[in-house]
Amino acid sequence: MNDPLWDSDDAPDPIELGILGWVLVILRGLPLALLVFGGLLVLLTVRLIERPLFGLRRPITPFIAQFVCRNALRFLGIGFRSSGELMRERGAVVANHTSWLDIFALNARKRVYFVSKAEVAKWPGIGWLARATGTVFIERDRKKAREQTLIFEERLKVGHKLLFFPEGTSTDGLRVLPFKTTLFAAFFSDELRDFMYVQPVSVVFHAPKGQPDRFYGWWGDMDFAPHLLKTLGARRQGTVELIYHVPAKVSDFADRKALAAHCEEAVRHAHAIARLEK
Repeated sequence: MNDPLWDSDDAPDPIELGILGWVLVILRGLPLALLVFGGLLVLLTVRLIERPLFGLRRPITPFIAQFVCRNALRFLGIGFRSSGELMRERGAVVANHTSWLDIFALNARKRVYFVSKAEVAKWPGIGWLARATGTVFIERDRKKAREQTLIFEERLKVGHKLLFFPEGTSTDGLRVLPFKTTLFAAFFSDELRDFMYVQPVSVVFHAPKGQPDRFYGWWGDMDFAPHLLKTLGARRQGTVELIYHVPAKVSDFADRKALAAHCEEAVRHAHAIARLEK
């Protein structure tokens, strides 16, 4: 069963590019496409050698993905800043979810592997990129819960940092939705609980000057292509800010609900403060 999409009471803001906007779409879009798909080609080539030698371990290709994501933000013109220490322990990262831009931002500072709903694997373009970069696809089916927990265990034990969006959907970026607790249950398995940590991260988008605060938000039934064009064609760009919180040790919490509540509070509190200080 799919999670319902979050939607706003107000209609999305109209997209008005104009001549300058379309020029910016070309000037930013072409280099971005070359970067992303060129990086994908390099990654896939390296992976042909990396896979037989290292199996699930990926000592090289995550650096390629990180390079692409860092420079994608530069090509888009979106400012980037972060604070807090990166988690050194084995475990997962959880963050609030605003739009597809989160993927570039979160991978720009920390080499992570995203956990995504199974449908994304079938999306043209995005699905290919997700598969190539090691995304873990899950089906929200209770019958497959144990199978998916085993996949998480396998990836975490080789040192992968798995990144979850516990809200289950993207928003307008002005709020943090309640965290769903289902995926946190996997962290409490006998094989993971004793060494597992979870690091909450607040993702805050600051809109370009003169634009609505929800400029970068992508929610409801909004299509990807118009949102991409709006982002590429923005005359001015804003900033994305990442706030890394102290990692939480799973064994310090009684159950998945307690851990999810702790992570949600950390993300929500810092998100609210950062938006006030923009």
